[in-house]
Amino acid sequence: MRNVTCYILFFLLVYPLLSFAEHTDKKAILKRLDDVISRKEIFQILKEREIDSLKVQLAHATDSSDKYRLCDALFDAYVHYQADSALHYVHERMDILPQLNRPELEDEISIDRATVMGVMGMYMEAIEQLKKINPKILNKETLLSYYQTYRACYGWLADYTTNKEEKKKYLLETELYRDSIISVMSPETNRIIVAAEKCIVNGRADTALIMLNDALKEVVDERQKIFIYYTMSEAYHMKKDTEKEIYYLILTAIADLESSVREYASLQKLAYLMYEQGDIDRAYKYLSCSMEDAVACNARLRFIEVTEFFPIIDKAYKLKEEKERAVSRTMLISVSLLSLFLLIAIFFLYRWMRKLSAMRRDLSLANEQMLVVNKELEQTGKIKEVYIARYLDRCVNYLDKLEAYRRSLAKLAMASRVEDLFKAIKSEQFIRDERNEFYNEFDKAFLKLFPNFISSFNNLLVEEGRVYPKSDELLTTELRIFALIRLGVVDSNRIAHFLGYSLATIYNYRSRMRNKAVGDKERFEQNVMNL
Repeated sequence: MRNVTCYILFFLLVYPLLSFAEHTDKKAILKRLDDVISRKEIFQILKEREIDSLKVQLAHATDSSDKYRLCDALFDAYVHYQADSALHYVHERMDILPQLNRPELEDEISIDRATVMGVMGMYMEAIEQLKKINPKILNKETLLSYYQTYRACYGWLADYTTNKEEKKKYLLETELYRDSIISVMSPETNRIIVAAEKCIVNGRADTALIMLNDALKEVVDERQKIFIYYTMSEAYHMKKDTEKEIYYLILTAIADLESSVREYASLQKLAYLMYEQGDIDRAYKYLSCSMEDAVACNARLRFIEVTEFFPIIDKAYKLKEEKERAVSRTMLISVSLLSLFLLIAIFFLYRWMRKLSAMRRDLSLANEQMLVVNKELEQTGKIKEVYIARYLDRCVNYLDKLEAYRRSLAKLAMASRVEDLFKAIKSEQFIRDERNEFYNEFDKAFLKLFPNFISSFNNLLVEEGRVYPKSDELLTTELRIFALIRLGVVDSNRIAHFLGYSLATIYNYRSRMRNKAVGDKERFEQNVMNL
């Protein structure tokens, strides 16, 4: 029981890690394939340079053997890249053949012609070419090529044919020629690949995979690796292991594209598997690449294979695009509405900010005005404090003086000095002294509150109209009048009563000083009040 629990825990821990690793590996290799497809033109440019180099050598060749060898090399370069050009160099070799005095090479040329015809979809013509050859006179290498071409042609016919009976017949022929290949081929990698194909056809995919994995460890030739990868994908297809089938089809497709092979089956098979897994974008891209290469190579079978299910994938891709456009339109409308709402919000926010700014300005102005009022209130409070204190002192002193005056009058009355008593009562000296002392106290109190009043007042006047007190006085009559105005006493009657002058005299003083003002004379007294 303990062992079972350990196995379960191991499975739960390790299996997700393996699944994640496989998923990551598949994602990485798909990305690599996408990168190779995007650089396909670069690989084709390199292929064209290689072909151009052979063409230059052929143009400068003078020996017939060299020309034949170079045409053979150009055939090999073109056979799975551009079938029409490959057929052209088959004809070129046939034209050179009489100059070589090697009639056995005619069979090789016929086999190559059949090969390129098979690529171009001319299967019956290719088989007709092969039927003209007598296999009994062929050497081992040419015989192997003969069997391989027959096997390829019947394999293509089997793939091309939709009739079940005909397909069965062609598959049987393919199997027979596969056996012939195995009988002729020496024990090496290519023989293992063919033997593995036979095992797959006979339902022994696991045996085929063991053979192919062993071969893969020793193989050096890149072209052989491609055949191994593709055969392994067919084995996994037989086992219904789609993930492994996809993996080896990707490796095959990468190798095909990097070597600039245009006649291939790997990428279109991979496209269909991508479609089944819901990756419509890759399916469409892979199938488009396959169709483009099949047309460029003139590989008829590959073109037919692509066109069989291209409409299905194309329809799915267009449907997906339409859905994406619908989503994009919805998103665009949503973004537009959001932008509109945002603009409206910005507009109202801007208006609110302007109102807020105006409110702040008004508040700032109100604060400034409040500070001025506070300052005035503070000054008024200070004035009140000073004058109340002075007033109380003055009242107490005045009461004391009245008491002393009363006592002096009482003494005269008690002494029966009636004449002196009447004389004292009639005298105005006491009132004058008290008034002068009162004005003196007023001047002191005012200058204590406004020590710069005289200089500030004179700044409001022209030079020749300025007023300065004498050495034995604090304020002149003019200064005292405008001191009262500064304190807020602007009524001429009150000023006249306070100073003991007639109303006309006060008017004259105010008018005379106003005429001596600098600037606007109408605002002179208001400017005095602001000192």
